[in-house]
Amino acid sequence: MSDLNALIVFAKVVEASSFSEAARRLKMPISTVSRRIADLEDQLGVRLLERSTRSLRLTVEIGIFRRRAASEKLLASITLAKTISAFKSLIIIPIMEI
Repeated sequence: MSDLNALIVFAKVVEASSFSEAARRLKMPISTVSRRIADLEDQLGVRLLERSTRSLRLTVEIGIFRRRAASEKLLASITLAKTISAFKSLIIIPIMEI
């Protein structure tokens, strides 16, 4: 399983679109941020970010994963809503006579 701290660092890098800005927000050296991302990529066996001196973007594989995760989350939400609706129809509230 991936180290939760490394995933948090990855999320900050993506959010900031910058290793240096993520490092500032996380209050850690840029080298540590870079090492955590590299370690996470090694552990997962996939490159997470396309890096250049001027830009940073998610790899195609991660973009596909993100879209798939979003669609699965939507599907899970729909399933949950249907389940709740089904249970509501089964709930019978007794009426008390006074």
